[in-house]
Amino acid sequence: MKKKINLIAKDEDKNLRVDVFVNKKENDISRTRVKNLILNKNLKLNDKIINDPSKKVSGGDVIEMVIPKPKEASLKPYDYKLSIVYEDEDLIIINKPAGIVMHPGAGNYDNTIVNALINYDKNSLSNIGDQLRPGIVHRIDKNTSGLVVIAKNNQTHESLSAQFSRHSITRVYQLLIWGKIRPSKGRVETFITRSSKNRQMMEVSSTKGKKAITNYKTIEVFENKNTPTLSLLECKLETGRTHQIRVHMNFLGNSIVGDDKYKKKFKKIKNIDHLLEKNLINLERQFLHAKTLGFYHPKKKKEVIFHSVLPGELEIILKMLRKTSK
Repeated sequence: MKKKINLIAKDEDKNLRVDVFVNKKENDISRTRVKNLILNKNLKLNDKIINDPSKKVSGGDVIEMVIPKPKEASLKPYDYKLSIVYEDEDLIIINKPAGIVMHPGAGNYDNTIVNALINYDKNSLSNIGDQLRPGIVHRIDKNTSGLVVIAKNNQTHESLSAQFSRHSITRVYQLLIWGKIRPSKGRVETFITRSSKNRQMMEVSSTKGKKAITNYKTIEVFENKNTPTLSLLECKLETGRTHQIRVHMNFLGNSIVGDDKYKKKFKKIKNIDHLLEKNLINLERQFLHAKTLGFYHPKKKKEVIFHSVLPGELEIILKMLRKTSK
C-alpha cells in the first residue's frame, strides 16, 4: 500500500532544498531516500511534479510526496548458515565473514547475504529499498568481515537509514596496515570520489566527491629485523563512504594488509619467519574487521551496541607477529 505525505512550507523554510525540507519534516525517512523518490517523480510541488531534489521551497508551498508500494523481490534462497549475533522482531545483527557479498549484483545473483536471509526468513525483511536488497540498510565489502544490521520491517529500515544519513551510528573497525602511521593517532578528512582511472575504485579528491571522515588510533606496532613493520589500528567512522578506510589508509601511505585494490609495494624482508610470511601472502582478504556497531533502537527507544572478535584467520596473524616481535 502506497503512503502519502503532505507538507506546507513556512516562511522560515524559504530557500531550503526540497529534499532537505522533506527530510527535516519527516526525519524517519533518510535524505537519500527522499532524493531518490523525487528523482523518480514521486513528489509534487504546488501540484506540479518535479524531479529536481535541489529545487528551493518558498513559504506557503504545498508539497505532496508519494511513497510507492514496495516491489516484491524475486530472489533464490541460498542455503548458507548466517552467524547471528542478535535478533528481535525488528532487526538482526549478523557477523559477516569475508568472501561473501552483501547483495546480488553483476556476476553473482545467488550466493549472497541477501539470498541467505531469504533462505533464513523471507517474510521478515524490509522491502522499501532496491528489490534486490531486502533488509539491507548498509553494507561492508566482500573481503571485509564484521557486524551488519538487517532491518526486518520498513519502519525499522527507515529509522536506521536516517541514523546512517545523520552519521549518528557508531562504527569501529580493526585493521592491520603496512608500516607505522604518523601521527599514531589522528583524523583524516577528505573528499572521496570514484577513480577516473578505474571505475571500480575510489580515490581522494580535494575538490569533488563526498566528504569522508575517519578517526584512527594505533593499538600495537610490530617491528624487528625479521618482520616487516606492521601496525594494528582502530578506525572510528564519522561517515561511511565506499571503501572509505581502505582509501584513507592508502592515501596516508599505509595500505591495509591483504588489500589487492588499494596497495603499495613494500620491499621483501629477508629472514622473515616462514609461517608468518605464508599467512601474510596467502591471506585471501583484507585485514579489516567491523568490530563494533552501535545505534538507537527505534522500538526499544534506547542506544544499543554490539561487539565482535577478530575471525581466526586474522587473529592467527596477530599471534605470530606478537611471537616474532619478542
